Amino acid sequence: MAGSSVGSVLFNSGSSDITVVSIGSNTSKITSYDVRIIPSLGWFVSDNTVVGINLNINPNGQKTSYEQNGSTYQSDKSNGFNIGIGGFARNYFPGNGSLLPFGQVSLNGGISSLKTEGFFYGGSGSSAYKQTYDGNSSGGFFANAAFTGGFTKLVGENAGLDFYIGYNYSYNKNTFKRTTLRDDGIDGSIDTRAENETTTKFTNHGFTIGAGFQIFLRGKK
Repeated sequence: MAGSSVGSVLFNSGSSDITVVSIGSNTSKITSYDVRIIPSLGWFVSDNTVVGINLNINPNGQKTSYEQNGSTYQSDKSNGFNIGIGGFARNYFPGNGSLLPFGQVSLNGGISSLKTEGFFYGGSGSSAYKQTYDGNSSGGFFANAAFTGGFTKLVGENAGLDFYIGYNYSYNKNTFKRTTLRDDGIDGSIDTRAENETTTKFTNHGFTIGAGFQIFLRGKK
């Protein structure tokens, strides 16, 4: 059984207006994307049970900007990429015609990377300044465990479309190095430079909805 699933594909774009009495009206704009592609290859170990391996590919990113009077005074941008390998087990239950319901459990892990950059304009007049930053992660690691249920809709003798929903648990660890530069007076010279290193660990619980396809190949007799 060879195929691929798209656990989630999300592109988001939105804006909001914020008014603060002391500084006036502000507008924030956010765009983000998250794609999870999981190609897989499995073997039937019985009439209804498949075990196999899969590859997890997950590019993602987000950009947030803040504007006042038509000018952008702050911008934050991040781009990440996760890639890993794992295994899965799927069991097909008795179906009705071309609909084959299934349950699946999968586990995968791999490496992750993250890059960020941004700027901020503050102060006014002689006290105006610009602050910029950029950062990269190293030694990133992630692990996912997923439980899904759905059905395969056969579209021929050897092919089918998957539709499913499920629960996903994830763990992520990253060591992030960030450099911040400050230009007082905004004259193009760097007045202060700061560096820091942060290690983060976090877990996440979520629900997914997705679709995919499978090709059923006949084995040699």
